[in-house]
Amino acid sequence: MVAAATRQQIVEAADGLFYERGFEATSFADIAGIVGLSRGNFYYHFKTKDELLDAVITHRLVKTRSMLDVWEAKGETPEERILSFVDLLVVNRTKIMASGCPVGTLCNELAKLDHLAKGRATELFDLFRHWLSRQFIAFGRENEADALAMHILMRSQGVATLAAAYRDEIFVRNEVENMRGWLAAQRPGIPVFPETLSRQLS
Repeated sequence: MVAAATRQQIVEAADGLFYERGFEATSFADIAGIVGLSRGNFYYHFKTKDELLDAVITHRLVKTRSMLDVWEAKGETPEERILSFVDLLVVNRTKIMASGCPVGTLCNELAKLDHLAKGRATELFDLFRHWLSRQFIAFGRENEADALAMHILMRSQGVATLAAAYRDEIFVRNEVENMRGWLAAQRPGIPVFPETLSRQLS
């Protein structure tokens, strides 16, 4: 039980540092220092950094699934559930302005490194993509569901990137309101075609 708790502490500490500093810039010593472990005790739980990275991605996947389940349970309509995703930019604005999107930053770094785990990291985006697609199907947009899901993912990533660059909270709030307006325009009866989605600004 103690070993499992210590392992979880390591994963959570690594998760935070990978997000704030980046995977490559974070060392075992950095993580061990936060958890308060000696090198020997640390290696008892994780032999390699890649093994730890895999555990961090699994940890993030579990947390993301849990969050999506909460949104599913609390949102009475698909529009409300999609808005939970949109509003995440405001809820997490301080962290996003400091370090960007945790999913986007990890995926980008692993892609640049051509790391073997880059495909696993992309599973985090896949979770959001498929969940959003299901919401748009329930929203009455079955034919365009995946395109709409990808569009809102793209917009949120763009906002997160610029939020980290400019650290402008007003920009984040304004863009979230724009995305809310965009979502309202997708209600059934208002024709929107996938090829036009990338040209929509609000």
